[in-house]
Amino acid sequence: MSSVPIEEGPDSSRTTQQPTNPGLLITPESLGVTFHSGNAKPQGQNYTKTLVMPRMKNEAIDWIDKEIPPEIAKAVYVVDDLNAPLHPPQNKGHEVMVYLTFIIENYDDLPDVAMFMHAHQISWHNNDLFDLDAAEMVRRLSPERVTREGYMSLRCQWSPGCPEWVHPGETHADDDKQEEVLMAKAWAEIFPADPIPGVIGAPCCAQFALSRDRIRAIPKVAYLYYRNWLTHTHLDDFVSGRVWEYLWHYVFTGNATFCPVEHVCYCDGYGVCFGGQEQYDSWWDIRNERDYINDQWLEWEANVRTWNSLIELGHNGEELEEMKNIKRPQRGLNEVYSNRTEKLEKAMDGLLKDALERGKDPRLRAEECGREWHEGDGY
Repeated sequence: MSSVPIEEGPDSSRTTQQPTNPGLLITPESLGVTFHSGNAKPQGQNYTKTLVMPRMKNEAIDWIDKEIPPEIAKAVYVVDDLNAPLHPPQNKGHEVMVYLTFIIENYDDLPDVAMFMHAHQISWHNNDLFDLDAAEMVRRLSPERVTREGYMSLRCQWSPGCPEWVHPGETHADDDKQEEVLMAKAWAEIFPADPIPGVIGAPCCAQFALSRDRIRAIPKVAYLYYRNWLTHTHLDDFVSGRVWEYLWHYVFTGNATFCPVEHVCYCDGYGVCFGGQEQYDSWWDIRNERDYINDQWLEWEANVRTWNSLIELGHNGEELEEMKNIKRPQRGLNEVYSNRTEKLEKAMDGLLKDALERGKDPRLRAEECGREWHEGDGY
C-alpha cells in the first residue's frame, strides 16, 4: 500500500511518512490490544455523557435542546461550515469524519460515555420500541451497560445487518449494499495485518455508544490513520461512509460479527425488560399482526375509493367495464379493522408498560441478561 501522510493532530500541519505497511503498527492484532469488560460505578454515582453528532448547516436540530437533558454535553459538528465552532477537517464519509474527529480532538479529555448519533430525531433506523425517537434512546441509555460492554450499538434490532450482512469476497454488486463488493479492498487498506473475514454482520446504522476506556484501549495514532484513510480514499462520501458503517463494531470489539440478543440489548441497555426471549417475541407477534391489519385496512380503503369513483362515472353515463373486474368492497370492514387494531395496540401498550416497570428493578435486569447481581448493586 502506498504511503500517505499521518496527521499529528487536528491543528498541526506537520506530517510524517507512513512505513510501507502502516496498519501493522495500529491494528488491534498487531498492537496486542485486548478489550476488557468495564466496571460500573457504585449505585448513585453520576456519569459524564456527551452526544456526538454531525449536521448540515441548514439542518434543524432544535429537538436536541428541547428533548435532551442539559447534563448531557452536546458536540454537534457542522460538516458544511468551516466557520462553525465545531467542524470536521473535511465533509466526507457521512458521519465517519465527525466521529473520528471528536475522538481525536478529545482523546485526553473524554466523558465516561460518548454517544455517536445522526441528527434526525425520528428515523426508521432508531429503535421501534421508542417510536423511532432518538431523544428517547439518549434519555434511556444505560451508562452502566456501556461501561461494562465498552461498545454498544444503539440500535437493538438485528435487521438490517445481522446475523450477517457484508460478504467481502462478493463480486456481484447489490444495490442494497453497495459497499459489499468494495469491502475486501477497503479492509485490506484499513486493517492490513488482519485477515479479511468471510462475513461481516452488525446492526445498522452507525449509531453507537462507547466508554472512555474502550476508546483509549486503541492508541490515538490509529484514529489518525483511519481518518487519513478516509481523507485519501477514492471512495466517495456515500460509499466510504457505508464501508465504515460495518467496521465500527470490529474496531471496538475485535469481532467481525457482533449481534447482541435483541431483548438483552433493550433490557440492559434501555431498561425495557419483557422477561425473556419468548415474552419479547410475543410483543413482536402482536406488532406484526397489527401491521398486517393496517395494510389490509389501507387496501380496503383504496378499493372503496376506486369503487366509488366508478359509480360516479356510471352516474355520468360513462362505460363501466372496469367494474366487471373489481370485487365490490365489503361494507363495514373499516369498523372491523379499527376495532382489531385498537385491541392489538392496547395489548402492545400493556406489554410495553410492564416491560418498562420491570426494567426499573436492577435485579430483574440482571436476571434477564444473565448477569451476576448482588443486593445493593445498581443497573
